[in-house]
Amino acid sequence: MYNTSQPISRMAVKFLTAAFVSSAAFLIVSPAYAAGGGGPAPTSNPSCSTKTTKNSCQALAYCYWSGSANKCKKRKNQSELSPSQKLYAEGRILAKTGHYEKAISILKTADQSDPHVLNYLGYSYRKSGDLTTAITYYKAALAIDPDFVLAREYLGEGYVKAGRLDLAKLELEEIGKRCGKGCKEYVELAAVIAGTDTATW
Repeated sequence: MYNTSQPISRMAVKFLTAAFVSSAAFLIVSPAYAAGGGGPAPTSNPSCSTKTTKNSCQALAYCYWSGSANKCKKRKNQSELSPSQKLYAEGRILAKTGHYEKAISILKTADQSDPHVLNYLGYSYRKSGDLTTAITYYKAALAIDPDFVLAREYLGEGYVKAGRLDLAKLELEEIGKRCGKGCKEYVELAAVIAGTDTATW
């Protein structure tokens, strides 16, 4: 008498189909979940393939420089890190989390010809209050790679801390020449300079 089983069944099938399609789409656009990453993959990070020099490549923690291919590639796992790169990665994390003495100890055992190692030695010394040693390391990093704008930003911040706004502004100009006034390093150093009072060294 009441023929309701067929329409209800069709509705149920449509609902389940829609749910399955949505779930599948979510997994396709969120590979980190599918791989067990626990969250969506970052979309704002620059591509490794856009980096054309070893230094610019190694500045990105998720990239590595392939000497045989002479190109920047995305890192798959920690096994692709050289012993010195592992020390740098460990030292950098320690420095960024405020463990400056430990960072210095680790970074001093890494490759001292790597400007990234020297930069984070400078960072660690600056954050621990030793500006003279910090500036020495920043300058050493820039002697190897004059286009290393992060080291220029940190050097500029060291000059601000020392009260040498004139020298900080020179570093700001150099950063602007290399990556423009819109790049992160320029914006951050400009903000640090703008928020300080003039003092003498």
